[in-house]
This record gives sequence, C-alpha cells and structure tokens, in this order.
Amino acid sequence: MRTSARLPISVAGAAAIVCSFPSMSTSVSAILGLALMAVAAAAEPRHGIAMHGAPRLSETFTSLPYVEPGAPKGGRLSLAINGSFDSLNPLIFKGESAAGVRGYVYESLMARADDEPFSLYGLIARSVDVPDDRRSITFQLRPEARFADGKPITADDVLFTYRLLMEKGWPAQRGYYRKIATAEARGPHAVHFVFKPEADGSADREMPLIMGLMPVLPAHKINPDTFEQTTLEPPLGSGPYAVSRVDAGRSITYSKRADWWAKDLAITRGRFNFDEIRHEYFRDASVLFEAFKAGEIDSLTETDPGRWSTGYRFSAVDEGRVVKREIATRLPAGMSALVFNTRREVFADARVREALLHLFDFEWINRNLFGALYKRTQSYFERSELSSFGIPADAAERALLERFADAVRPDVLDGRARLPVSDGSGNNRANQQAAVKLLAAAGYKLDGRRMVHAATGKPLAFEVLANSRAQERLLLTYQRALEPLGIAMTLRLIDSAQYEARLKEGAFDMIQTYWASSLSPGNEQINRWGSRSADQVGARNYAGIKSPATDAMIQAMLAARGADEFRSAVRALDRVLRSGTFVIPLYHLPNVWVAHKAELKGPQRTPNGGFDLDTYWIAK
Repeated sequence: MRTSARLPISVAGAAAIVCSFPSMSTSVSAILGLALMAVAAAAEPRHGIAMHGAPRLSETFTSLPYVEPGAPKGGRLSLAINGSFDSLNPLIFKGESAAGVRGYVYESLMARADDEPFSLYGLIARSVDVPDDRRSITFQLRPEARFADGKPITADDVLFTYRLLMEKGWPAQRGYYRKIATAEARGPHAVHFVFKPEADGSADREMPLIMGLMPVLPAHKINPDTFEQTTLEPPLGSGPYAVSRVDAGRSITYSKRADWWAKDLAITRGRFNFDEIRHEYFRDASVLFEAFKAGEIDSLTETDPGRWSTGYRFSAVDEGRVVKREIATRLPAGMSALVFNTRREVFADARVREALLHLFDFEWINRNLFGALYKRTQSYFERSELSSFGIPADAAERALLERFADAVRPDVLDGRARLPVSDGSGNNRANQQAAVKLLAAAGYKLDGRRMVHAATGKPLAFEVLANSRAQERLLLTYQRALEPLGIAMTLRLIDSAQYEARLKEGAFDMIQTYWASSLSPGNEQINRWGSRSADQVGARNYAGIKSPATDAMIQAMLAARGADEFRSAVRALDRVLRSGTFVIPLYHLPNVWVAHKAELKGPQRTPNGGFDLDTYWIAK
C-alpha cells in the first residue's frame, strides 16, 4: 500500500487503527506501537531542553537552584569596564556596543540555567516541541509576553528577528541561521523552524538550542534599512531594564522596569534585583582600580595576580567595607594565548611556530611577573573533563581521527604531550637549543645577530598588537627572550577602537587574546577554528586555521547524541588544535577573584561560573 509521507494522522487516531485490527500480526503491531511512541514523544511540549539528556529541573520548578527567590529588591549597582563604546546595538558588526544591552534590554525565547552544562528553560517561549532527531523545533510563545511599550510579542516578531539577523547580524550569527531550511508562523503565538541537514546528512543537534537563545526584537519599532548603522538611541526590548541615561563612550545606566512582564516567572525569580545598574568606562586600568578604591565602583573581578597580591591593602578592605573573595569555578578555563596569524608568511611553517613556543618561558614569567599564582594552560578545554591533556585517546577518538593521522602528533594522541618547561631561572638554554633546531629545519640560520631564512635572506621578524599596559608588560618580556636568537619582534600599542578594527580585518601578525569556554562547546567553535571562518571578516578564527581535521571534529561534536560521544569528539578537536601549534598557550587563574562592597550579598549556592551579579542584592 502506498501512503503519503505527510499522512495527517493523530496519535489517538493511529491507536484506534491498531485496536480495530485485533488480527494484526504481533510484529507489525509492535512496529506501529514503537512508531506511535516516537510520534507521541516528538509531539509532547516541553518546558525546557538540554544539549544532552534532559534538563534537570521539572516543569513545576519555582526558581533556579542558585538564586535566593526572596532576594531584596532595590538599590544601585555601579560597575567598571576598561574601554569605550560608540553604539547601543550589540547585534551588528559595526561599532563597539555598550555592555549590558543584550542581557538587560533584549530577551531570548528561552533562558539558560547556569548550573547545568547547557540547558534552556522557557522565557518568551512557554514550551517547545522538539523531535528526537532535532531536525526541527516549534516554540509556543507566552501570550502575556510584552515589549516595554506594551505591544505583545508575536510569532511575527520572532520571524522578523530571524530574517533580520540572518541578513544583517554578526557573521557567526548569519552562519547559524543559514542552517534553517524553513521558518513559519503557526498562529500568532507559535513559530516552527526546520533545519537543513549537514553535508554528511547528520543533524546539527545544537541548532534547536541556538534558536532558543535568539533575541526577539520588535518588528514594529526597527527599520531594517538602518539596522546596521551604529546608534546611541536607547533600544526597545522586553527585558527587565531599559536604558535611562547615556554618556557616549563614558557611561550607560539601566533602570528597572516596574511593568516588566516576566518578573514573576520561575526562570527570573530572585534575579535582576537592582533598581539601577550603571556601567562606568575607563580607558586606563589603573584609573579604573583607583575608582574602585575610592568607593565609586561596587564590584570588581580581578585578573592581575600582582594587584591581587598587593593592591588590595587599602582602608576599605582593612575596615571590612570591601570584601576580597576567591570563588571556585566549575567552568573550563578557556584559552588565553598569543595567537599566530598563519595567513602571514612568517607563521605559515608549523616548525617556526613551535620554535617560538619553546622560547616563551612561562615559569620565569609566572614567578617574576605574577607571583607564581597562575597555572599553565595545556588544553583548549583546561580544567574540565573535555580536556585531552594527560589522557590517551579512547577508541571513539581514534576512530574519529583515523582519517587525519597527519593532523595529530603521536605524543598528543597518547597523552604524553605537554608544553615546554624551564627551571624558572631565566636561563632557558635547553628550550633555546630546541628552538634553533626547529628553525634550522624550517630553513633559518643565524647571520651575525639576526635570524634569517637561508634561501631568501629574509629576517625572522613580526609585529605584535597590544591594547593595554598589562599586555605590553608581558610582551616586552617575551620580546627580550627572542633577542638572543636574533628574532625581531616589534610591539605596537594602539587604542581599543583601532585594535578591534584590525582584529576584525585580520590585519596583524600576532595578538594576545582569550577564547572563553563552556561545558557544552558548540557552533561557536566553527567561528573560532572552522575553515569557512578563516577568511571571514569579523570571525574569531584569528589564527586563520584551515584544517579538514578540525572541521570534521567540530561536525562530530555537533552531531553527537550522548554525553560520552560528545566528550570524545571535543577531546579529539582539542588534540587537533594542540597538535597544530596555532597559539602559544598562556595561563589561567585557579579560581575567580572578586572584590566587592560588603553590603552586596549573594546566594550560598553558586552557578558553574562561580559569581553572577544578576543573582546578588544589596543588604538593607
């Protein structure tokens, strides 16, 4: 019998068919029964979704586990940011947007639970329908959801946002949304997305969650023709705060909305407790710290070990008006590194990159510049079970990497590889000798006091961009370490606007940067390491990596159906990146360092990141 592939039959109707034919064979009945179960599972609305498995919280949860549901409301929070801004649109490529707009003004269809690896719960969306193969998703919107001007949030706003950002949003965002085959409204409060299969026919299982995190913009307010232009006009959103004051490049103030539609939802209870949040901008980090010492700033997350060790000896700390805390974090450390732009001829040879890696004396730098408080970062997913450091590849990893034997070093595959180590004395002779051998293999030789290419006579020289004095101090130390081998490194310190512009264009030889990491890496890895992002303006693939092995491991990670399969794919990606020597890994802090005014209080239980000011309040 021939049937339509889109037979419009309900679960109840199909069950009735089975009951109507008691003589139906056991095997056929069993098969149809399994099919009915699958249809029922796919059609059942859910209050949340997890990347792997099920979300931890039940449909009846009343608040997130790491908040204080009855937290006091009110007061003003003042925070500091090093840099400047010239726009209030965080969703476009142009300009430098003010911090906070995306999180305080705009809301997403769903909200993330920060004590789970990657789970989302309904916010604007009341529920979601997701089949097991994750090739589509339907969002059922809350009828009560409203923008700040009182207009209801509808399916048309969701579709408007998707189409606008796919055409004019950030390059990475456009890449995500191009994976959508069809998008349609199913009534005023339902939106259905169908996703394209990957090149190998598999599904990108992260796409339903990516759509859940899409912000929803007001179609009645935004002009698509001018959306890409930078602006300081306060945006209209549906979030807990509205922009109340702007001093271009210097400060921005957010005021709590008394009519915020979502203030009584379980996902928001105990959060966003301040009446006002002010972000002050400082172009100099030392001036910023002086403002904190003077009491003008309420909370500061510290990343400078020297300042953490000796800089907090001032009266407010001594008298208990400011508390200094080390908070454990459960998140991966991420990758802080000096990045080789492999598009540049000077860094095209991996042996040159490996030589320069040997010449970075972490042990001496850590002891003399940072009081030995840092730990060396050995993996792109350091401090988590996703790291491949010190662990032999399992059978699943080896199967993934089998086609790419040249992309993974044997010592990385079997878990023996580690970064070069010195005795910390400043006499890095053994690593210098290793570097000279690598450079010789790459065709370089010492010519007097210069390292030159034997065939061309071209000196080994490159420029490093920096945009802060803290970077400058580290890079000058590295510059001195290169001089004995005749390697010419030039340091160029530029302002933040120029720096961001050159990063977006890939106009640099080397930079110092940081890629944050989560317990559920996903499509952002394409933007960082994927071949198609290597020449894309605005992408974060600063190293210019074009590697079929990297692409394949990212694809395996996105297609993974279970936690074990996912972990093996991420570790395999880690091994490929470590083997390629695309960066000089730097270091990370073992915990989160925070100093804040004593009247700021927070819940006993913490999220994975350790510190979230959106769950804090001011003690009366």
